[in-house]
Amino acid sequence: MQVRTVMITKAIVGLVLGVVVLAVPGIAASLFGVTLDAGGALAFRLYAASALGHGCANWFARNSGPSEARRALILGGFVYDGIGFVVALVAVLSGAMNPLGWLAVILYLLLTVGFGYFLVR
Repeated sequence: MQVRTVMITKAIVGLVLGVVVLAVPGIAASLFGVTLDAGGALAFRLYAASALGHGCANWFARNSGPSEARRALILGGFVYDGIGFVVALVAVLSGAMNPLGWLAVILYLLLTVGFGYFLVR
């Protein structure tokens, strides 16, 4: 596995999810069995901004060589996706998200492991 592969995966996921959630937060949330009021839609759109930012950063850094900046992106991805994994897992186990939420859990876990691998390597 190459760090480029993890960064491209993170970029695609972030950019696609970011655009969808930004455009139609209520529909995106409903797929996971979550309903949003106005405050929830705002928070979900702020998540979309973060996902888009991470996606762009990873896309534009995908071909970079070893550097402190690339290591910072790897560490940021590890922390972001690690926290996302825990939050999504708790949401699914508590019933806050429907079984489709397992997709988010698995995706966050894979990205966490991917970034973690290159963090300790």
